[in-house]
Amino acid sequence: MKELNSAILANRCQLYGLVTLRALIGWHFLYEGISKLINPYWSSAAYLLDSKWIFSGLAKTIVSNPTLLGISDYVNMWGLTLVGVSLLLGIFSRYTTLVGMGFVILYFLFAPPLLGLEYGRPGEGSYLIVNKNLIEACALWVLHSFPTSHIIGLDRFFNQSASN
Repeated sequence: MKELNSAILANRCQLYGLVTLRALIGWHFLYEGISKLINPYWSSAAYLLDSKWIFSGLAKTIVSNPTLLGISDYVNMWGLTLVGVSLLLGIFSRYTTLVGMGFVILYFLFAPPLLGLEYGRPGEGSYLIVNKNLIEACALWVLHSFPTSHIIGLDRFFNQSASN
């Protein structure tokens, strides 16, 4: 598997495309995390209360318990920020792509774009099954499959020291 990744990433155009994708997704995560951190009024409660489908009961349980809501808020704010920093800098990217996938898949499952589900918050468009969360999760999967941080990123320095 490692030889396949190295062979595919040997093409500079592919490498730079994947690094650009990693940086863009990293920026998105970082911005979302920081915007929540600096807003003293932000809470995941509104998103959770608007939840539909299979996790709506869990969402209501989280919102009704101040401790669980505080944990949810903390994990969202800091998790998004740290995943963003990691992807931008190319450090621990193999792990943070999986964590990032977990975040956006959960966002997708709490508010899936399915027929018959109406949400109170304004939407960005009209979606059916596929939305930005699902696309971003798949993009993170690609980044996990073709790690670039060991070539362009801080992971490069950790790989060199581990092989010496």
